[in-house]
Amino acid sequence: MNAMRHAAENLTDLADRFGSDKGSAKHRYTELYHMLFNPYRGRKFTFLEMGLLIGGPEHGANPDRETTDLPSVRMWLEYFPKAQIHGLDISDFAWFEHERFTFHRCDMDDRAAIRAAMDAISPAPTIVIDDASHASHHQQNAFLEIFPRLPSGALYVIEDLRWQPDTYERPGITKTAKLFRSFQDDRRFTHTDPAVAAEFDALAPQISACPVEPVRYQKRRRDQVAVIHKR
Repeated sequence: MNAMRHAAENLTDLADRFGSDKGSAKHRYTELYHMLFNPYRGRKFTFLEMGLLIGGPEHGANPDRETTDLPSVRMWLEYFPKAQIHGLDISDFAWFEHERFTFHRCDMDDRAAIRAAMDAISPAPTIVIDDASHASHHQQNAFLEIFPRLPSGALYVIEDLRWQPDTYERPGITKTAKLFRSFQDDRRFTHTDPAVAAEFDALAPQISACPVEPVRYQKRRRDQVAVIHKR
């Protein structure tokens, strides 16, 4: 009976069972993700999530905080029974052991550290979710380092675009939602730093689609999640 119940569970069911905030109790991202990711459910591929547990340094906690759970990783391991799941975080989750899970500790302020983490992930991810600090420059650092490495057809998701932490956010930086909205509108990236704009513009030919969705998919709410498809 339990096996039948679990086989019938969609991604929202799993998020709620494992206590992930991606499910019906909060963000409801899993409603979108189930539509996007269900075709991959029985495939062998590489999956990467950045940001593994709420309450980290973006909320003022010490990066060396004690970590006790991995709700979304447990969800992904069950949802994708053949995938290799990689997790990246500034805090330590090396205690979690699973034959299909690999942890990488990384500070998103350091682009060289992001590159080193990606060098250790092979083959390159087909699905990437950025649920890390939510600081604009961290999101942009990660995208610039990771997206060029992805295979054709890959999906790159950036969550929680409506909120940036005071602990990390840089004054005057272009918000990531506005950055991708500029690409949607003009097929060019607009940024307060011309060098960053140029780096993003160099990646534009690799992007085949880039919807930016409002929170809970209500148009009166602010932008919440971006999905970028690799050409």
